Parts: sequence; C-alpha cells; structure tokens
Amino acid sequence: MKKKKEVTIYDLARQLNYSPSTISRALNNHKSIGQKTKKEIQKVASDLGYRPNSIAASLRNNKSKTIGIMVARINSPFMSTLISGVEDAARKAGYNVIISQSNEKYENEVRNAKAMFDSRIGGLIVSLAMETRNNSHFQLFLDKNIPVVFVDRVPQDFNSYRVIIDNYAAGYRATRHLIEQGCKRIAHFAGLEHVNVYNMRKKGYLDALLENGQVVDEELIIELDTMSLEEGKEAMMKLLEGNVPPDGLFCANDAAAVGAILGAKKVGVKIPDELAIIGFNDDPVASIVEPSLSTISHPARKMGELSTKRILDHSEDSEGSRVSEITMLDTEVIVRDSSLRKKPITE
Repeated sequence: MKKKKEVTIYDLARQLNYSPSTISRALNNHKSIGQKTKKEIQKVASDLGYRPNSIAASLRNNKSKTIGIMVARINSPFMSTLISGVEDAARKAGYNVIISQSNEKYENEVRNAKAMFDSRIGGLIVSLAMETRNNSHFQLFLDKNIPVVFVDRVPQDFNSYRVIIDNYAAGYRATRHLIEQGCKRIAHFAGLEHVNVYNMRKKGYLDALLENGQVVDEELIIELDTMSLEEGKEAMMKLLEGNVPPDGLFCANDAAAVGAILGAKKVGVKIPDELAIIGFNDDPVASIVEPSLSTISHPARKMGELSTKRILDHSEDSEGSRVSEITMLDTEVIVRDSSLRKKPITE
C-alpha cells in the first residue's frame, strides 16, 4: 500500500486560498487572526489530518517546546513523583517531556545530555547520577541559553538554577527526634560523601549529636554505595554484631531504612524499643513496612512543578542574573511506629 503523503501548511494554503503565514498563525491560535478564520482553517486542517511538524519548528527556532528530564532511576518513588510534577506543569503550558535515566552512571548521564541537546530541547531538568563529579557536559546548554534546572541532587560548582530542600535542617531534625526518644547511640547510614543531599544530611546528623551532648562514634557511621534495601539490611546486621550496638538509626533514604528494619528483625532486635529508626523521603513503602517507618517528607511533586516553572520563566534575553537562583523547600518529620518510644500524652 502506498504511503499517504503528509498534509503541509502549503497544502492548506492552496486549498483555502490563504497565505502559508496566515495558516501558520491560525493553527497556532495567534491573536492577529480572527476567530472565524481560525475555526475555518483549523477545521479543514483537522479534516485533512494535518499534523504540525515539531521537528521542523525546532530546527527553525533552534529549540522546541520540549523539556528534557534526566534522572538517576525512573523506578524510584521520589523520582517518579518528581517526573509526574514536571509532566503536569509542562502539559498545562503546552510543552512535551522527554525522559532519560542514567542508572547512577556518569557515562550514561553524559550520553543522555548529548542526546537531549541534539534533540533541541527547550529546557533541561536534572537530578545528578551518584557517580557524577564533573558537570562540564551541561555547559553546552548554557552556551545556547537553554535553561538547566538541577533538582535534589545538584552540583555545588555549576552556575545554574537549583530546586532543593534544606537537607542539613532535615538531617538535624531527624537526629534530634531520635534523641528526644531517648536514643544514646545513634547510627547513620549515609550516601556517598560527594553527593550534596547525603553530605548535608550527614552534617545535620553530626551537629545534632554534638549540640545535644552526644558523642560522635565513627564506627556508627556507614557509607552505602547505592542506598538500596539490601545494602541497608546487610549494614544493619553487621552493625548489630558489635559489642555496643546502636539504639537509634538515621538513614539517609527510606529504601535502606526499610532494609535496616528487616535486618534488625532477622536478628531478633525489637523496633523501636531496642532500636529506633527514621528514614528519609516518605516513600510509599514507609507506611507499609512493619513497623511503619518514621521518615522525612520530601516534596517531590512540588519540586518537579517548580523546576518546570523555572524553565518556562527563563527569558530568551536573560543576562544571567537569575541563572543561579536557588529555590529551597521545607520538609517535616513524619513520626510513625519505627521510632516512637515515648507515646503522646492524652487527656
């Protein structure tokens, strides 16, 4: 069967006896074209099966109404919620979204950035891979005035928009909560030191201990490579084998915290009576695991929406005065059974 020829603006112009520029403006709902003419042109375009050529438009404008998203793992509850926030905000503004994942690999991230750039996206939203230490692969976007918004995992030495939470304050509050529950030996499962979110959560943990008269025991601080459930489980079981095991744990994410709960239960440690645990992110699993996991809220959807807004607000004639703007969102401690030793007093 012979392939049917695509209908073009020029085909519509010949049939309707309008100029191609009039057809184009009508299809784009431009205010310079009257409503009657718009409806006529749009109806004929629909009847003939006209499809706008977004690729050609991106070639003319050197960018498209498409936002690229680069994340570490799409199957992460935090990341999937963030992506949903981006998509909702982008769709309302008439933008499309392209998504890629690095699987925490730096080389994948570099390749994904090049593919996004070659696709002439109109803006890029990035949460860095765990391996990423060099951010030079994003410079080509800034050189073309294509806005880049880093969200959650952000570089410290790259001049671009950032949407983050106060990870230091959140780490401090999580640790302070365990102290208030009577914990004296609080462990910390940290992520890789060079990743901003894990670095700042650890600093909050350390300062909370010191400012509340507790000793920092380096043997209770374990750096995990992937922050996975299995890593958390293994680290917890190993830690509990020590001569003076911890009675509290602040974990820098929920997956490893759930693993810690499973590891503690496997060796017969009672939670929270013998070991109080708090995680980070408020993933869905936090309310399903037994006992339910105390955690820190992480406004992923709002972070996605605000990241999109930064791109939409970025003007073509920007002189860079706002390019390094930082948006910081609040978090809160969500107390559940895994850390609640002191029951609230009821009248």
